[in-house]
Amino acid sequence: MLFSRFNRPLADKLPAKPKSQTREWANSLLFAVVVATLIRWSAVEAYVIPSESMEHTLLVGDYLLVSKLHYGPITPQTPLQVPLTHQTLPVLDLPSYSDLSQLPTYRFPGFSSVQRNDVVVFHVPHEQQRPADLRTFLIKRCVAVAGDTLSIRQGQVFLNGRSGSIGGQPQTTYFMAVAHLNDEVRQALHDHQVVDYTQPDGVPAAVTNPETGKTGYYISCPADVAAFFRRQPYVQALSVAGGQVPANTLFPDAADFHVSAATSAAPRGWQLDEYGPLPVPKKGQLIKLTPANAAVYYKIVAQYEHNAGITWKEGMIQQNGQPLTQYTIKQNYYFMMGDNRHNSEDSRFWGFVPEDHIMGKAVLVWLSIDPHADLLHKIRWDRLLRFIS
Repeated sequence: MLFSRFNRPLADKLPAKPKSQTREWANSLLFAVVVATLIRWSAVEAYVIPSESMEHTLLVGDYLLVSKLHYGPITPQTPLQVPLTHQTLPVLDLPSYSDLSQLPTYRFPGFSSVQRNDVVVFHVPHEQQRPADLRTFLIKRCVAVAGDTLSIRQGQVFLNGRSGSIGGQPQTTYFMAVAHLNDEVRQALHDHQVVDYTQPDGVPAAVTNPETGKTGYYISCPADVAAFFRRQPYVQALSVAGGQVPANTLFPDAADFHVSAATSAAPRGWQLDEYGPLPVPKKGQLIKLTPANAAVYYKIVAQYEHNAGITWKEGMIQQNGQPLTQYTIKQNYYFMMGDNRHNSEDSRFWGFVPEDHIMGKAVLVWLSIDPHADLLHKIRWDRLLRFIS
């Protein structure tokens, strides 16, 4: 056998066999998948709006780009998570998961922290059957950040005792009584984008108000649209119709929404438009726990911050069978609300959103498809490439 000057067989110097076209395509596809996965985890992800809780700011059928760079990408808790059972669980039909493969989370530095009025994508807090990073995504507006005290009076948000400047186009639900049901009214509802997604054509159906016996429409719309209808001769009355829910429905009277029957020992009787004052917990804050405020912090202590031996008994948080009288908050929390205030299940129902549940900031509507339009008018051209405020 002949050897080169470096004592290697000459056969080693022969040119490598060229890759087949199939292998080159496979390598390119694998590279693209890896790059797309990294971008989706660390930088930006696409979402679609499925419900009307953020109308009129975001519409059903809006396709969004959500920036994870603003708050910093967060490492997954469950890279090896697999479902152990598929049994039917209380409240929700979700698989049960083992905690054995969950990892601590770490958030990389971002451009900013969560700010008031940011439109935020996060994991729903109350799906306790799943680890946080495998829960359903929600999108709401952050109306109060850690350290704020929030109140709502007659539907208006107050922060730290002052009227808060809320972004977007908040909607209120009204009953609009009309003198006559005709196409003019329906056309006006359509032109002002007053939508009922339960109706085949998207236009609210005429009904009778059981309280007044008058005929008209239940509508959800921003204040400027409500002002327009009040000026129309066919409108007899326009009155607020939302905001009332059954007693002990809202947080913190319902201390553990959709998870357990824990209720506050000091019920407040708050409503959607008459809510608070409620302090939003801040990292490092020392809380003195009493029966009057324990329900506010129960989910934080028992679920979000992974403390052992936590139970709820007689309106108090207990640890290892003993009442817990003080607690130091381990992370920041946020209060989220939908812009469609009477048609949004949000922090008024299930409480605070932990910082480690937050995924990113919604920044751009890149496509919008009207579910009720015909084929030629399916795309809402005026919403394309619209920045979210």
